[in-house]
This record gives sequence, C-alpha cells and structure tokens, in this order.
Amino acid sequence: MLLPSRILVVDDNADNVLLLETLLSNAGYTDVAATTNPFEALELFEQHRPDIVLLDLHMPGLNGFSLIGDLRNRIGGTGIPIIVLTGDSSREARERALKAGASDFLTKPFDRIEIVLRVRNLLELRQLHATLERRNRSLDAEVRRRTRQLEEARVETLERLAIAAEYRDDETGQHARRVGQLSAAIALRVDLPSPRVEVIGRAAPLHDLGKIGIPDHILLKPGPLTPDEWEIMKEHTTIGAGVLSASKSRILQVAETIAKTHHEKWDGTGYLGLVGEQTPLEGRIVSLADAFDAMTSDRPYRPARSHEDAFEEIRAEAGKQFDPELVEAFSGVQKEPLDELTAVRIN
Repeated sequence: MLLPSRILVVDDNADNVLLLETLLSNAGYTDVAATTNPFEALELFEQHRPDIVLLDLHMPGLNGFSLIGDLRNRIGGTGIPIIVLTGDSSREARERALKAGASDFLTKPFDRIEIVLRVRNLLELRQLHATLERRNRSLDAEVRRRTRQLEEARVETLERLAIAAEYRDDETGQHARRVGQLSAAIALRVDLPSPRVEVIGRAAPLHDLGKIGIPDHILLKPGPLTPDEWEIMKEHTTIGAGVLSASKSRILQVAETIAKTHHEKWDGTGYLGLVGEQTPLEGRIVSLADAFDAMTSDRPYRPARSHEDAFEEIRAEAGKQFDPELVEAFSGVQKEPLDELTAVRIN
C-alpha cells in the first residue's frame, strides 16, 4: 500500500494543471502543489519537497531541459522521479529529456488512466528506494555501533592486560596507567599527530608485560639484584616483545617495540646497546615516562622520591639515559600540576 505522497506539477498551461490536479485527486493523491510559472518551480520544490515531479518540457522563458537539470541537482541521490509531459513527441526531445534526468516521458494529449498508473508505479519505486535508504542508514548505524563496541572491548582488554602485567609488583595497576598517560602527554608536547599520540598512550601500559615471565624471588626482591638475577630481570623486555609479536593490531605492534626498547639509553648503555635515535621514538618516550613514574612510586627496595627530585634526575640524565629533546619537552611541563600532566585523555 502506498504511503501518502506529495506531488509537484509544473506546466505553463493552467488547463493542463487543473486536469492533472483533478486526475490525481480522484486517484487519492490530495497533496499536490502546482504552478504555471516555471521560474517558481525550484522555490516550490524546496517548500513542498515532493515525492514525484510532473513537468512540462517547453515553457515560455525557461528551457524545460535546464529545469530538469536544476531539479536533479537539488534532488541529488534521493531518487525522486521526474515525469516529463510534453506535446513534443520527437525522438530528439525524448532522448534529451531522459539524458537530462527525466524518469519517464509522456506525450500530450496523454491517456488519463496511463498517467495515473505511471505516477503510481514511479511512486512505488520511490518508496522502495526510500525504504532501502532507511535500511542502509540503519545498517550503517548498527555497523558503527558494533564497531564502537568492539573497539571499546579491545581497549578494555589491552587495559586489563596491562594491569595483569603489573599486578605482581603493583597490585593497583596504576603504574601502567600512569605511564600510558604520561607517555601520551610527552608525545603531545613533541607535536606528534593525534593518531600517533593515541597509539602510544594505548601501547605504553604494556611496556612491562614481560614481567609475567620473571620469577617472584627476583621481581619482588627487596634488595639489590645479583648480576645473574639482573640478567634474568632484563629478559622481561624480550619476553614482552615475544608475547606481543606478529600482531596485526597497530597498537600491539607499537607495544612490541616499546616492550623491547624502553630500557635503552641515549648513550648506548641500555639492554640492547642501541645509541641515540637507533631506539624508536616510542621506546625513548616510554623510557622517560617509566623512569619518572618509577622514581615517584614506592618500590620494595626504596620509598618514592618527590616529583621535584625526579625532575632533577631526569634533567641530569639528558644526553645520557634520555633523549635530550624529550627531556626538554618534559621539562617544559614541570610547572604544571602533575595530575594535569598525567590526565591526558586517550580516546
């Protein structure tokens, strides 16, 4: 069953307009707007927003072919049909009208039953088109909703994985969260693009994932580690990188790089001996963030240091442990409250 439809009639002949209004009204189409002035057609179209247009082809002062083109530009991809009603039965006129965008072409004098049937058939197609558009929009919205849910689940999984990695020596899991936020804050201050900042912020909390493979008697030892124990502790970088390797996820790819290189030092005295920019920027950023948070957090073997002392230590290690440019960027936020610094939202 057809839904109520709006119809626009444009014909410079008032008798034709009256005839069409009568035929359409008798067929149940009562919402009809009409004009004998082709120059008013576009304005009336915008006001009435019809479901179908009945248009005379040859009208004084305005080329009907141009009007078809103008209407098509207004209609766009909404699928509103245009029926041309004209006394010009030439093949050239028919081809030109159809090429301009007409949906159908009828010559005057037209059959009264045929015109109503043509209108009905095109309105059915119009309504089917509109229904399909609504369903497509609904499907698009559902896809976006499901995609958002999957992304939220993925992010939550990464967050919980990071917390699990820290749980053995940080039951709150806050170290991982703070390193992620602080890494994102540093990345922002060196003008990295937002997508890269977000990836770093999401990946950084997984920097110590490899600790799951370190024995408790070493990981939780309250005193200094022996050389042999230290070699075992250093393995958490390769363990973490191994767990995160071969992923198709960009975040996990960056997390693998960070896990492997966040204990490198600018002067080459880190775990792998990488010097300067041989260490990827993500690793250098997390190295600084991890060190700062570690210094300002309680550990089994020492109490937390003040933020001021930690800042001084970071500056003292510029060019040795840390990338000097990152230290400069990090020093620029000293005067900001640390809560603000580490509260960068990673969306």
